[in-house]
Amino acid sequence: MPRTFDDARRWAELGTNLVLEATAGFDDEAYDAPSGLPGWRRRQLVAHVAANADALGNLVHWAATGEETPMYASPEERAAGIERGVGMPAAELTGWLRRSAAELAASTAKLGDDQWQSQVVTAQGRTVPATELPWMRSREVCVHAVDLDTGITFADLPADFLAALCADVIAKRAKAPGPALRLTETDTGEVRELPGDGEPTVLTGPLAEITAYLTGRRHALTAPDGGPAPTLGPWL
Repeated sequence: MPRTFDDARRWAELGTNLVLEATAGFDDEAYDAPSGLPGWRRRQLVAHVAANADALGNLVHWAATGEETPMYASPEERAAGIERGVGMPAAELTGWLRRSAAELAASTAKLGDDQWQSQVVTAQGRTVPATELPWMRSREVCVHAVDLDTGITFADLPADFLAALCADVIAKRAKAPGPALRLTETDTGEVRELPGDGEPTVLTGPLAEITAYLTGRRHALTAPDGGPAPTLGPWL
């Protein structure tokens, strides 16, 4: 079933709450611990989530006023936001995370029906209606809630979100070279096809594990011969 605007808004709120709850008691030691995303500490991840809320807020302003305000003023600004968070004490970083999330929620709540249809441009250069923004935010907060490595897994996320995310990732991966895959979900019966090079590798597992694999996260899937599943490149 295709995702709806209301679905995306629900998932964005849920994912935001998961991130806020997971980081509520973080001190500097907790923030300095590795995340589940290789090469990223938790504080880098949280700074990225906070900066993303600010950046999406720029697009909400664009939709609300018609004034062109890109997500980031330059490619360097995105990296600078993460670096700024790296130098923050724990309380300040948590404050930024919570403040940016609250401001984004407040600004989106003020958009009218016509404003939601306004065209804005993402950091990847895609022109989309503002109705796409809740989906963009839900991907960030739900996936990174898992990446924080505090015990939240893909299995804790709503099945309809996981299905929508799988469809989104497959659509993006289909545009780039990579292995052909046939993915069968043991808990839903859904079969997903990813076109690619050679005969498709058949992978079987629960929806949550397939989502983890497709997004490049830790997973329990194996190839039919018991070896590792094919390696996938970045999807975003």
